Amino acid sequence: MVERVMYDNAVSYVHNVLGAVLREGDVAVDATIGNGWDTALMADLVGAGGIVYGFDIQPVALEVTRSRISGCLATVDLHLQGHEHMARAVDGMHHGHVRAITFNLGYLPGGDKDVTTIAETTEGGLQQAMEILAPDGVITIVCYRHAEGMRELETVRRVLSGLDQNRYTCIEVDFINQKGTPPIVFVVTSKPPEPTSVRIG
Repeated sequence: MVERVMYDNAVSYVHNVLGAVLREGDVAVDATIGNGWDTALMADLVGAGGIVYGFDIQPVALEVTRSRISGCLATVDLHLQGHEHMARAVDGMHHGHVRAITFNLGYLPGGDKDVTTIAETTEGGLQQAMEILAPDGVITIVCYRHAEGMRELETVRRVLSGLDQNRYTCIEVDFINQKGTPPIVFVVTSKPPEPTSVRIG
């Protein structure tokens, strides 16, 4: 029997994408760790041989996440800084080998709503994510529709729509039958380069 995959909301959609991509031993990045749920999932997926880098500007986010990942087998490297600095923080040996990068934009759930990701640093974070992504890697972005979130949404849409279609596939997912203003999910899939044929003779 085929297992049924549920996409109830933006979070479950992203988690299904990550589950389909990440394998034991992979390298992953949680660009906005928040309460640590995505970090913990990534750590479970990459297992003992894998590594997860996590970024957030709020100390409480790192504290909560450390508690949530207690006992996990993966190496989890948390950084108290914005995702616009990820390329410098991720070990150079992992550049070009990061299989999944996830952004869950906005403010920390249950935290100060005045402290939020912003369009300018999110754009920088996306650019850096492209630099370190594996040739067959995936980036997921969840955008919320509060005031600053709308600016981020338009920035993300602009950046992704400008990517070379020969190198990336970008999709936008909107939960159109949900009440209120549900978040929008973007998924960027990097395409491995086509093998170069060598002509002999």
